[in-house]
Amino acid sequence: MLKVNLFSAFYGTRAVAPYMLRQRDGVVINMASYSGLEGNRGQANYSASKAGLLGLTKTTAKELAAKNIRCNAVAPGFIDTDMTQALPQQAKDIALEMIPLKRFGQPTDIAKAVAFLASDDAAYITGQVLSVDGGMHT
Repeated sequence: MLKVNLFSAFYGTRAVAPYMLRQRDGVVINMASYSGLEGNRGQANYSASKAGLLGLTKTTAKELAAKNIRCNAVAPGFIDTDMTQALPQQAKDIALEMIPLKRFGQPTDIAKAVAFLASDDAAYITGQVLSVDGGMHT
């Protein structure tokens, strides 16, 4: 879990940073999770890996900001994907009760958040976690 969710982002950022530093421009967007912000029963390893990713995001933002390199994270909640479709109906019902918007998000909701953070419209945003979770993390 740590290799996939945390180490890969660390090594990926480390690999692209020299190129971004040379051009004095760049954007890193990490894919976090609601579980990294709030924890989730029965998912200590997953939640810990995503919480670590948030620390990496914030540190990277501080270390690279002087060179005009921004680093942010998107923290999805329950998104209508193969993974959430495989959940038992009871688990889906419980999740829906936790979501103020009373629906699962769509993959396009995440894509639009990433596109925004990558755009010039977010040029003054770094070190932040954008929760895309229907209001679960407030």
